[in-house]
Amino acid sequence: MQTTLSEHARQLPRAEEAESILRSCVHCGFCNATCPTYQLLGDELDGPRGRIYLIKQVLEGNEVTQKTQQHLDRCLSCRNCETTCPSGVDYHNLLDIGRAVVDAAVPRPLGQRLLREGLRGVVPNPGLFKGLVNSGQVFRALLPDSLRVKLPRNMAPAKPRPTTRHARQVLILEGCVQPGLSPNTNAATSRVLDRLGISITPAREAGCCGAVDYHLDAQSAGLDRARRNIDAWWPSIENGAEAIVQTASGCGAFIKDYGHLLENDPAYADKAKKVSALAKDLVEVLRDEPLEKLAVHSEQRLAFHCPCTLQHAQKLGGAVEAVLLRLGFNLTAVPDSHLCCGSAGTYSITQPELSRQLRDNKLNALESGHPDVIVTANIGCQSHLDGAGRTPVRHWIELVEAALP
Repeated sequence: MQTTLSEHARQLPRAEEAESILRSCVHCGFCNATCPTYQLLGDELDGPRGRIYLIKQVLEGNEVTQKTQQHLDRCLSCRNCETTCPSGVDYHNLLDIGRAVVDAAVPRPLGQRLLREGLRGVVPNPGLFKGLVNSGQVFRALLPDSLRVKLPRNMAPAKPRPTTRHARQVLILEGCVQPGLSPNTNAATSRVLDRLGISITPAREAGCCGAVDYHLDAQSAGLDRARRNIDAWWPSIENGAEAIVQTASGCGAFIKDYGHLLENDPAYADKAKKVSALAKDLVEVLRDEPLEKLAVHSEQRLAFHCPCTLQHAQKLGGAVEAVLLRLGFNLTAVPDSHLCCGSAGTYSITQPELSRQLRDNKLNALESGHPDVIVTANIGCQSHLDGAGRTPVRHWIELVEAALP
């Protein structure tokens, strides 16, 4: 695509990257065929091709409007379009660049600003978030439906974790919302890895991966969180930790981008690249281990929801299903498994109507094989799907741990 950036746009830190991405797009429109919002709305500007054109206009010096911002806001950042694109357009990085320029030019209404600042104040703070979730459970019957559906159903408490006793050591990202919404996920991970001779080294100083801030108009704050996590993990990395494990694929996708996002930071570029290289989704660790040692037994029928951040961002589609089949689980078929469930980080709160439509469509697909349980690999998807009050939704590692002898 022919592109001529304005003089103002050429001064942006990522101007050269944006121009390169824009020029790689041939405007074929294949991306619209797999874009969830384009399928729902049928508007060219609510598909990747249209959004790329909007960003091109902005960077070429055309007027930036609230309508431009709205179309970019509606993007789920699911990256389905990147999987579909025959030209390899790096859409998500272009979207991040475009959103930053648009948000700087178009002040948001007060209600939107308060909502986004509130989310940034609560979600990345594990202690505060968990406290609010626990309070919500106590007063659940008094809450409006919009809040009640965000609370977990039948939350399993965290079981004790094994002691650090093996020569093989990995780090784990505890996460920000997962300890409050699904506290047993990382505990179950610890116990399964322990059976395989791998111990988790605690790194309590590591906090939110930074994605919440980064995708809510606060990219600098998100990168500051990334730097703090790198500092927290670095001593263990120097001591030989073989991986940084994530049980939430959304966090994993962002951590794997640290190296790119901090490549121009002289103090952190090399460390960020190392951290991204060590970042592994849990399935990347388990699939290389002798799983027959676990002797798992379960007769439950499972439907696996593959999060967008796992299949499109990390290119690990089919990996969890393969592990579950190796372990002997009975998996049902899921049509249109490439489509987003509508969770997309805080999207279910900032774009509730579109999010609900996508959730219901996804549940219809997941339930078509009549599973006993739906399993997934991302806490956001898990909470969002389970909030519909239909088939129970859990993290897949909890089902594995529960089936251990």
